Amino acid sequence: MPSESQIPIASQAASRRFATRLALFYGAIFGLLGAYLPFFPVWLKAVGIEASWIGIITAVPAVTRFTVLPFVTGLAERRQSLRNAIIITAFATALGLTVAGTQHQAVLVFVAFAATCCLWTPMAPLTDAYALRGVSHYGLNYGPLRLWGSAAFVVGALACGLLVDVIAPEHLIWVIAAVAGLSALASLGLRPIDGLKKADVMQRGAGALLRDPGFLAIILASALIQGSHAAYYIFASIVWKQSGLGGLTIAGLWSLGVLAEIVLFALSPRFARPYAVLVVIGALSAVARWLITAQEPPVAVLSVVQLAHGLSFGLTQVGTMGLLVRNVPFHVMARGQGYLAACSGIVASSASILSGVVFARYGQGVYYLMAAMALSGAVVMWLARHRLADQPHSAASGG
Repeated sequence: MPSESQIPIASQAASRRFATRLALFYGAIFGLLGAYLPFFPVWLKAVGIEASWIGIITAVPAVTRFTVLPFVTGLAERRQSLRNAIIITAFATALGLTVAGTQHQAVLVFVAFAATCCLWTPMAPLTDAYALRGVSHYGLNYGPLRLWGSAAFVVGALACGLLVDVIAPEHLIWVIAAVAGLSALASLGLRPIDGLKKADVMQRGAGALLRDPGFLAIILASALIQGSHAAYYIFASIVWKQSGLGGLTIAGLWSLGVLAEIVLFALSPRFARPYAVLVVIGALSAVARWLITAQEPPVAVLSVVQLAHGLSFGLTQVGTMGLLVRNVPFHVMARGQGYLAACSGIVASSASILSGVVFARYGQGVYYLMAAMALSGAVVMWLARHRLADQPHSAASGG
């Protein structure tokens, strides 16, 4: 990427405006996620939704990731309107969550939430595609922009956690919907990317991506490594609570992982290794993390292990985004992000189901399965590293 000194003065001002508003929007959408993930199921239970329906309703986002999402990102790309698509999905999400909040019958909540997720889940891939265009056009770095999302996730979760003690659980949906409304307002501040002309989006079928072994290696390796976190996301808090850890300690362990992720994103511009190597390092860090976690370590060791989240998740994310910038033409970047999200959704859903089966029989032994997944991702990326190193693309090249 070009250094700041190589960017004209006018572009420096445009770059700062772009970066500031994108960081604000990243914070808004991940703040929404931080409010939604811990407390949406609590609201469902509070309004009388049965456990079986809660499971069905909360599974909807994972399903839309590999069904509806790629079609939405593809449509936005064909119309060359990433920014407008982000704004539409942000406002639709706020409206959909508000409508869902007015319903208390399981079927009606399911229908409203499913319709909402059809536009909510594409929002993050669309934002990443928009961000990667700006990263290359303005000479920015992805990590320092993305870290605001991680920070806002923590703030959203903590703020909603405090509100649980002062408002009735059946009103939590309005907090989530309000944060979605803030996200929608923040989307209006996103800047058009200066200087991208029609010539920058030469026609080339996005189907070529799915015939590119290098691209397939990127999305498969990322899906395997990130999917290896499934058991951690589902069972970590349950296991820690069963082992006698208090709520504050559990919250602290989760926070350590996210803080490590934030630091990693902040330092990522200093990383000099090839992006494929960064992904391999992230994968091997995940292997070590899950192997140690499987041993049920004491809390002191677990605290250190949690810091590896910065590598297992954060470094993998930075490496993956860097590889996409180098290997995917900008005019199909949204569809590239859609394919990545779809592949990740399939792998994560499968890993979650399999984790439940393995955990029920082997307990912490489920982390050996997660280590095997991460190792598989490392192997895929290591075998593809030379191909990926030789395929830089630019927006103007058209691929």
